[in-house]
Amino acid sequence: MALPVGVPILSPEEYLRWETTQPEKHEYVGGEVFAMGGASRRHVTIAGNLFAALDETLLGTPCRVYMADMKVEIAAKSSFFYPDVFVTCHPDDHRAELAMHHPVLVAEVLSPSTAAYDRGDKFIAYRRLPPLKEYLLIDPDQQQLELFRKGSDGLWVLHDFAPGQTLQLASVEAMISWERLFRNVD
Repeated sequence: MALPVGVPILSPEEYLRWETTQPEKHEYVGGEVFAMGGASRRHVTIAGNLFAALDETLLGTPCRVYMADMKVEIAAKSSFFYPDVFVTCHPDDHRAELAMHHPVLVAEVLSPSTAAYDRGDKFIAYRRLPPLKEYLLIDPDQQQLELFRKGSDGLWVLHDFAPGQTLQLASVEAMISWERLFRNVD
């Protein structure tokens, strides 16, 4: 995670008002605001490939896929994040303008500067979302997929997918080929 921006401690409401006036995106954790860095070409390509595949798969279902410019609020952790891609099936989220609250799937494309945070504190925060069923981490450098799936017992289990395997997302009943996910990534 980046260093905090030189902004005084904000309440969640103050952050939402402040964020709408900013030219760049900022995540919010416990009153502190953190600037988000730019993404690499490979990062954007992978996120776009995942979004497109999910959008096509979810056609005709109550679920919708969103990309990096929509926030997810984790009220229990007083946090707002901008996931690279996420899916929500909740009607309240489909009417929300600033932040959503009920994702069933969250995907983050890793970068060297965010990988540890995405695997650690951010995942801890996301796990506070009761509807969340799967958390997908995509490593563009290693072309590695780590899918954490919440079991019926509430425990999170890691499912690794090796190159060439089809990604199986139980939360949204989607299967995405390796080639589709990493298309145009060189």
